[in-house]
Amino acid sequence: MWSLSAWRRRRILGKHPIADDMWQRVRHHLSFLDGISAAEDQWLREACVLFLDDKHLTALPGVELHQEQHLLLAAQAQLPLMHLGDLNWYQGFHEIVLYPDDFLSPQRHRDASGVEHEWDGEHSGEAWQQGPVILAWPGVMASGGWEGYNLVIHELAHKLDMLNGDANGLPPLHADMRVSDWARVMQAAYDDLDGQLERNPDAETAIDPYAAENAAEFFAVTSEYFFSAPDLLHEAYPEVYEQLKLFYRQDPLARLRQLLAENPVYQAHD
Repeated sequence: MWSLSAWRRRRILGKHPIADDMWQRVRHHLSFLDGISAAEDQWLREACVLFLDDKHLTALPGVELHQEQHLLLAAQAQLPLMHLGDLNWYQGFHEIVLYPDDFLSPQRHRDASGVEHEWDGEHSGEAWQQGPVILAWPGVMASGGWEGYNLVIHELAHKLDMLNGDANGLPPLHADMRVSDWARVMQAAYDDLDGQLERNPDAETAIDPYAAENAAEFFAVTSEYFFSAPDLLHEAYPEVYEQLKLFYRQDPLARLRQLLAENPVYQAHD
């Protein structure tokens, strides 16, 4: 995992073993991991240990963390990286701050006429450029299913986006991807969603309307859906799904379809 020496990797993994029964409880809570292979499961299990050794979790009063809760967060954080290779994709931050509930955050926006507006917005998560990731613990615990919501993946998608500088919806693409294809597909889908909301602000959109806030939020929200509701994203914006499939080098929709084929009563969505 990233540039760890083999010796240091073995030392960290040996120092922090995960009991089988605890890992099974984590897997049971995170149903969107159903269908991953045995090799992927082993990678994810080890990646959780290495992630928790590398990042500091700061729990504010009202949040009590035990090893199982650490692993629940870490597994969600590491799933997007499962096939991205040994690069430090989560560089640039060392701390995750956990709030007991949604929090107020100062917001600032300059409108088209140049007037600057300031207000306090209620958030369940934030990712700061060269700073920590902030998560509301109830949002973390509500994540991990097939419901199209994952606070951890959403905020860490912003961190992937920020590897190129400011969050703008364009993470570092692989050599076999074309920026022009990414920009065309993402812009067309964003314009479609934004147009629906312009025509009817209360429209029942296929994905969370928050994706229409800006390009960065579109990437973060569609990343959420890619892992937690791949069928909904693929149905609404198949080309977006394909771009994210190329970027994350995973196919959650294939996993979900296999689960449904093997177990027709499998519940993907409530």
